[in-house]
Amino acid sequence: MGREKVIVLDFGGQYNQLVARRVRECNVYCEIYSYKTDLEKIKEMNPKGIILTGGPNSCYEEGAPTYSRELFELGIPVLGLCYGAQLMSLVLGGNVEKADNREYGKTVVYVDRSSALFEGVGNKTDEVKGISHADHNSDNYETVCWMSHFDYISKLAPGFEIVAHTVDCPVAAAQDLSRKLYAIQFHPEVLHTLQGKEILYNFVRNICDCCGDWRMDSFVESSVKAIREKVGDGKVLLALSGGVDSSVAAGLLSRAIGKQLTCVFVDHGLLRKNEGDEVEAVFGPEGDFDLNFIRVNAQERYYSKLAGVNEPERKRKIIGEEFIRVFEEEAKKIGAVDYLAQGTIYPDVVESGLGGESAVIKSHHNVGGLPDFVDFKEIIEPLRDLFKDEVRKAGLELGIPERLVFRQPFPGPGLGIRIIGEVTADKVRIVQDADAIYREEVDKAIAEYKEANGKEPDWMPNQYFAALTNMQSVGVMGDERTYDYAVVVRAVKTIDFMTAEASNIPFEVLQKVMSRTINEVRGVNRVFYDLTSKPPGTIEME
Repeated sequence: MGREKVIVLDFGGQYNQLVARRVRECNVYCEIYSYKTDLEKIKEMNPKGIILTGGPNSCYEEGAPTYSRELFELGIPVLGLCYGAQLMSLVLGGNVEKADNREYGKTVVYVDRSSALFEGVGNKTDEVKGISHADHNSDNYETVCWMSHFDYISKLAPGFEIVAHTVDCPVAAAQDLSRKLYAIQFHPEVLHTLQGKEILYNFVRNICDCCGDWRMDSFVESSVKAIREKVGDGKVLLALSGGVDSSVAAGLLSRAIGKQLTCVFVDHGLLRKNEGDEVEAVFGPEGDFDLNFIRVNAQERYYSKLAGVNEPERKRKIIGEEFIRVFEEEAKKIGAVDYLAQGTIYPDVVESGLGGESAVIKSHHNVGGLPDFVDFKEIIEPLRDLFKDEVRKAGLELGIPERLVFRQPFPGPGLGIRIIGEVTADKVRIVQDADAIYREEVDKAIAEYKEANGKEPDWMPNQYFAALTNMQSVGVMGDERTYDYAVVVRAVKTIDFMTAEASNIPFEVLQKVMSRTINEVRGVNRVFYDLTSKPPGTIEME
């Protein structure tokens, strides 16, 4: 769309997506590419800046990822992070060696000289003082950064000067002002680096001179225009799951082409309580969006297919395959369409190995393959450039209700993997009711804490839900013996959902959840709280 761009060259770093996200938080568009990307292609992209990521290798080893010297002679500002900093130094004539002491974790960085990269960075905060070495006397500015390296720059490349150091690392940051080259040994993209966002902002906005034109209002406006031009008077078909990605895709396409869009919503009966009706209320005939909405109530069909099935992966496959069959039947009723739309987002692309260099994390059903059961010309993926937080911002711009935009993560197979063992209609009812009570009480406790303290509680979870175990046990209700199911409730705190810790939900909240669940949900006589972290566990039950 002709927007200014900063590119991230990925050398196998675990934080490649995080680097790009942090740049976008500075309102600058950013994309991830492999370090194998040809120099001519980089020139054609005409980036305003280039960032080299960290990586697991030692840059001086034979076969280690590298790049040619010409990259640093384009006149484009380059910022090397950790491995990227070491590689820049080595390629340009410096030296990198194994360090005597590994630096890992929060470390005080002493800023030695003026640098545009560190403009406004450096404070004598309590956290800095708590980490500082008592025998290190310095009147320089200090800041806390996240270090993770075995190697260090032992000799600067010609033209570079030291900007910052630590007690154990003589070159924590360096610069060559004449060539606009910057090297930092730490990771500014992680939250543990206290002023990392300011450092990245200084690079992309001040050094690269980006104006910051990457905003969701302009994205929506330009996307609507591009979709209209592409589709013309054609027809578009979208599978609407009710999740955030497909809902925002539906809103964007609706604004662009109206009734030329048909959304098929397959209600497999494994959604959260009342969720199917909520999706229909937003996108159906009574909603605010101009589109054709088809709801397929396939609950009994799914329950029949899942009868007697206990193994988690088999349940997943049945749910996924049955969705395709139902969607295929509805597509055939509609007839030929010109475009099939999908809610693919940028992490799907990167994690599928189509962007960057890091290992393929998982294959995504909506990346890289075209279904053969719908007659269409091409696929449209209007959210392909967006991270999840940007998708949510776009949803708000489109007028999608907050309760849907900020809906918690929900697995594709739905409650099918929050029910241990066989899935039945009665088990679905139990977990829907228990989950609704749990989320209601947690939400109420969060709201009360905010009102009383003016901030979110420390225990506030990023995801919380109820699941149904396959265990039945003896209980007593009234004067009668019961033999009912045990519900487990889970709440986790996480930044990236790759790792997670159990949230410390106040005991009085859990007690209320227990009492309400046992009294209000028929078939339950016990409630457990899941304390397992990820790893070794997963966030979901199956």
